[in-house]
Amino acid sequence: MADIHIDRAHTLGLQEARQIAVQWFEQAEAEFGMECTYEEGTSSDLVSFSRTGVHGTLSVTKDGFELAAKLGFLLGAFKEKIETEIVRNLDALIATKAAAPKATAKKPAPRKKAA
Repeated sequence: MADIHIDRAHTLGLQEARQIAVQWFEQAEAEFGMECTYEEGTSSDLVSFSRTGVHGTLSVTKDGFELAAKLGFLLGAFKEKIETEIVRNLDALIATKAAAPKATAKKPAPRKKAA
């Protein structure tokens, strides 16, 4: 069996990291036929995924993602390609979220002095 281990730090906080994890979860199901489950915790979440020839987890925290997967014999031959694709997808999701403008509170209009 081949193992994949990917760590990605971020500064998004847990709520935004959860949004990325959900997007990743949906992509994994739609594009790769994965069966995924999502367990939300108080300080971290866990996405478990599997399909024939692969199973693993994606841990989600306020400051990082950690993906660990085991590939079966046949998929092990494609480890580098699979790992590259996972890294590309996860990095793209993080970059998109990090680049999104944050909502800023509007400053109140200056008050005019009464005459």
